[in-house]
Amino acid sequence: MKYQIKTIKDEQAYHHTGIMILIKAIKDIYNNPEVVVGNSLNQGFFVYFQKKDGTKIDRGDVQKIRKKMKNYVRLDLPIKYEWVKCSEAVEIWKKQGFDEKAKLFEGGDPDNLVIIYSLDGYKDYFYSDMLPSTGYYELFELRPYKSGMLLRNPTMLHPDKCQEYRDDDKLYEAFATSKHLRKSYSLDYIGDLNALSDDEKREIIRLSEEGQAKEIDGIAEKAVREGRRLVLIAGPSSSGKTTFAKKLCAGIEKHSGVAPLYLGTDDYFLNRADTPLGPDGEPNFEGLEALDLELFNQQMTDLLAGKDVDIPEFDFMQGVKVFGKRITKLTANQIIVMEGIHSLNDDLTKQVPLDEKFKIYISPLTRIAIDAHNRISTCDARLFRRMVRDNQFRGRDATQTIRDWPKVRAGENGNIFPYSSMADVVFNSSLPYETSLLKHYAVPLLAKIQEDEPEYEEAKRLLEFTNCFREIDMIDAVPQDSILREFIGK
Repeated sequence: MKYQIKTIKDEQAYHHTGIMILIKAIKDIYNNPEVVVGNSLNQGFFVYFQKKDGTKIDRGDVQKIRKKMKNYVRLDLPIKYEWVKCSEAVEIWKKQGFDEKAKLFEGGDPDNLVIIYSLDGYKDYFYSDMLPSTGYYELFELRPYKSGMLLRNPTMLHPDKCQEYRDDDKLYEAFATSKHLRKSYSLDYIGDLNALSDDEKREIIRLSEEGQAKEIDGIAEKAVREGRRLVLIAGPSSSGKTTFAKKLCAGIEKHSGVAPLYLGTDDYFLNRADTPLGPDGEPNFEGLEALDLELFNQQMTDLLAGKDVDIPEFDFMQGVKVFGKRITKLTANQIIVMEGIHSLNDDLTKQVPLDEKFKIYISPLTRIAIDAHNRISTCDARLFRRMVRDNQFRGRDATQTIRDWPKVRAGENGNIFPYSSMADVVFNSSLPYETSLLKHYAVPLLAKIQEDEPEYEEAKRLLEFTNCFREIDMIDAVPQDSILREFIGK
């Protein structure tokens, strides 16, 4: 019963169906424990639960759960749905012990309708469509990981297989740090944020911004202390790289006493006439081969050796590198800060000694979760940011952003994500309040997309997703140097 994952909506349906089957299996085997779906990790989801006897989840547990899941797939059990009033949904969640789901819908219009999915007597809420039955969920991988397990799935970009496994231990550590911070703010789920007063929300904005600024300062101090001269920053679209780099440079100057030299790999593009072509016959500006690697490596080694270097500026109108405008030389202890999509790939800096390189991966990895079983995907987090920024600064509507998004993801999947585990530091650029604040900008943009447009279904999914968040309309509380200002402006 092959299911085709062609769109983001298909991907969400497949992944959430897998989560429901996994939770059902765990509850049946272990007498209804509380199951928590953590953040995305390694093309999957980190999932954990507390066994009644207090022992840790081990390989034997994962084998039993996997066997149970495969049995559900073989039985092809129907996944049913019903629409109930919000007030009824609250009672259902309380009876099942899902207090955070109940809190999510409490205080809303009691007559609003909420969709509830059921699988062989088990009921749950997911903010996406689901597959019609368990038989469609044929391809998955379940493996033990840390204190829980990883449920890995195919994706829209790789619909026929689970991608090769790699241990993203630094991403896991970043998730654990973020979770600890949210708990210190008493923000486990979005219902906790929704329930705050305006004054309390302002305080959350202040605390989270101060915490993020402190973390960036700590990264700068680490880079200076370790004495590595080339700091390399990479991350997917809408991670906040520009603002992060500026703050990092300020921190490096503070801790070293010397302002770093800030460069971008875009200035090292090959002249456009020499740009290699992609499979579609068009110039491929995303690949590493689009850069003048020989010139780049020569100039980096010369700079680190204390030599004068004529750094190019790329003229995007003419499509050529221009020299003679930036002849520079590093001073004693001066650090180079370099930002670009290939920065973590050692093939970019193959002539630079490893002990000179300090690599940073940045992404809005995790925000406050909707509930124990629904997290905000990193992909959606970045799409919201990009949609708002495109409209604010690039004159593009949400239709164009959504249309281009699969191509953006494909480029990241080939050029950025495979190298994230090579970073010395992972920086989580997300802020716990940002989805509630971005809702103010995003909802009007999404509402303009008409039913006859191909992007309508994705816009509809995102609008339904925002229903979980109560809008935070206090833009003045966001600091002027916040990473979020890169997207909302001012």
